[in-house]
Amino acid sequence: MKTGIHPAYDEVTVKCACGAKFLTRSTVGDLHVDICSHCHPFFTGTQKIVDTEGRVERFKKKYARKTK
Repeated sequence: MKTGIHPAYDEVTVKCACGAKFLTRSTVGDLHVDICSHCHPFFTGTQKIVDTEGRVERFKKKYARKTK
């Protein structure tokens, strides 16, 4: 590898909106993220449905199975 052309690959702190912090390495400085593996629904197994203006209920009503 050529010397002097590669960016610095330093240890940085990643801070999440949920309050979690962890160390990793990056060419960018400290990172601030909105969601991480500590609060993401895929990793935690919980699902949060944010219902704005009744969209979830309208969807369920529209595609509900109709029994005879």
